[in-house]
Amino acid sequence: MFEQAEIEPMGERAVIVRLGAGVDELTHRRVRQLAERLEAQPFAGMIEVIPAFDTVTIVYDPLAIYLNARRSAPDQDGELSTPYAIVESRLREVLGRLRDGETPVARLLQIPVCYGGPFGEDLAHVAERNGLSPEEVIAIHAGTEYVVYMLGFAPGFPYLGGMDGRIAAPRRATPRLTIPPGSVGIAGEQTGIYPIGTPGGWQLIGRTPLRLFVSEQDPPTLLRAGDRLRFVPITPEQYAEWEEGARDH
Repeated sequence: MFEQAEIEPMGERAVIVRLGAGVDELTHRRVRQLAERLEAQPFAGMIEVIPAFDTVTIVYDPLAIYLNARRSAPDQDGELSTPYAIVESRLREVLGRLRDGETPVARLLQIPVCYGGPFGEDLAHVAERNGLSPEEVIAIHAGTEYVVYMLGFAPGFPYLGGMDGRIAAPRRATPRLTIPPGSVGIAGEQTGIYPIGTPGGWQLIGRTPLRLFVSEQDPPTLLRAGDRLRFVPITPEQYAEWEEGARDH
């Protein structure tokens, strides 16, 4: 499958490698394998690797790509290809060495969440829409192990796979202008966590005291693509203790 991956240019400074046609675990593992291999063994001129649901985007410096190729083959000056063709060739070499059986190791994280009340104003709505009690929604949401397929929308925002369809709910008709950092929301059959204060239209069912994005840290995001996580219900008192502990550090 890796050898059959589609590679397409994205302007003059990036290429996109398509490894599947949807959101599924096999495609996700392939995305992680390629992204992690390139990050561990970058080729000269590569700038950034961006994994998504079923693609990996590679950003590169065209001049650096060309000059490196010229240094590597000084006697073939008239035969040097375009930077894109050189990058495509490099990627084909990497893809040819990858195998489906090589599964990257995933971290398993626990995310404490205080559900409902002022922490999750839409919990009752999600419950009513699905013919459930708020307690049943919490039990279903916290009873699943999720996969972080990608980060996007806002710095450190995780798009999670694996949510139970019994608690699915559409986005709000009118998005909120400000959502507190740490808010846990549902949109369709996906759930996610807002890492920073931002407008948004997801149905809010809870909030975590953990900071998912801290600009002064390296890396600045708590989560990364490939992580697996579980939500752990906590009380408002425990939420306050988490916040106090974070301030003390």
